[in-house]
Amino acid sequence: MKPASVTTKQEYIAKLAREYPERAFFTLSHHIDYEWVWYAYHCTRKDGALGVDEQTAEQYAANLEHNLLTLVDQLKSGRYRAPPVRRHYIDKTDGSKRGLGIPCFADKVAQRAIVMLLEPLYEQDFLDCSYGFRPRRNAHQALAEVRTAVMARGGRWVLDVDLRKYFDSIDRTKLREVLDQRVTDGVVRRLIDKWLDAGVSEAGELHYPELGTPQGGVISPYLANIFLHSVLDKWFIEEVQPRLRRPSTLVRFADDFVALFGCKEDADRVLAVLGKRMGKYGLQLHPDKTQLVDFRALPAPSAASGEPKLPTTFNFLGFLHVWGTSRRGNRVVRQQTAKDRFARALAAISALCQRMRTEPLVDQHRNLSRRLKGHFAYFGISGNYPRLKALGTEARRIWKKWLSRRSNKSPVNWAAFSRIEKLFPLPRPRIIHSYTGA
Repeated sequence: MKPASVTTKQEYIAKLAREYPERAFFTLSHHIDYEWVWYAYHCTRKDGALGVDEQTAEQYAANLEHNLLTLVDQLKSGRYRAPPVRRHYIDKTDGSKRGLGIPCFADKVAQRAIVMLLEPLYEQDFLDCSYGFRPRRNAHQALAEVRTAVMARGGRWVLDVDLRKYFDSIDRTKLREVLDQRVTDGVVRRLIDKWLDAGVSEAGELHYPELGTPQGGVISPYLANIFLHSVLDKWFIEEVQPRLRRPSTLVRFADDFVALFGCKEDADRVLAVLGKRMGKYGLQLHPDKTQLVDFRALPAPSAASGEPKLPTTFNFLGFLHVWGTSRRGNRVVRQQTAKDRFARALAAISALCQRMRTEPLVDQHRNLSRRLKGHFAYFGISGNYPRLKALGTEARRIWKKWLSRRSNKSPVNWAAFSRIEKLFPLPRPRIIHSYTGA
């Protein structure tokens, strides 16, 4: 539970931020005390990968009060030293690798403490079009807004935008200029600079990139959010929308965003200037992944006009957006699990079943059920049941396959697997996020 003192302080910061929308705050760090960092520790994941010091959450907790009091003193006195982050790579959907920076556990707590100062301030500034890494906002709200923009506001022309290596491309000088507008507290700003300049440890070597924010800690996505709020959100809402002919909608989740327009002319005009706007701040549109989508329910043939045929579907937040028919026979937007995310989920399930094939059935069932429930919790939205059912069917087949390979002497046929399922039934797919009338 959040301590009352933390709630009171955050509400006070939020109140001042609302009352003085143009003010830069030079006194924030005095709010940090033991209860503040205790709650930051409470909010920090305890099962994450280890940083360069290889300290686990359990080891940190063994002397928790001393460690937190030491952290408070270091943060407020300026003696805190940000350790380098350990580089780790994960697969991206396009087959490339994304580099993550994994901070030490104590550094994760420190970053959370600073984000707790920034959140109540910037939540008064952030606009309704952004949904990522914000309290009480999530991807499903962003997906619902996209659907509403199409169904209720006539958003039939979609700019599906991809920023090339966004987190690695942020110009730190320009990021500091953006921060100057709202945060000038010396302690907070020096800590942010230390995290930006901490360096990256990879294969025993230490590197110091001049651009970007190292992904992995909570400070990085929050700084990235602050940057795009200034670079994109305010610009689109305050300068672009008033100049358009028809209604338009911007929906952004971190660096992933789409813009929906009522007519092609508006979409063309924005696409023509968007690259220049991003380039002004050191960012680039991905030339192959940024596209204009003709998302009319029945797109008109373009061959007669001599124009190239545009894509008619788009992916956003792991969902393919297509037109379908409701139970009442109406044309509706369907948000279905994207092919690459479906394939990635199956690959992860197969790897899990292979890795644990010699473990007791009760453990296999628990781990596989957890994986499936997590998938259904995110992808279980109206209109996506066929994809959920297909994943459940494939998961059963994969589990049976790897159970059969536990031993050459006793392969598991479908009759035997059915008996196993009666004892250890896998979770059934279900719709978690429902749209009325879908």
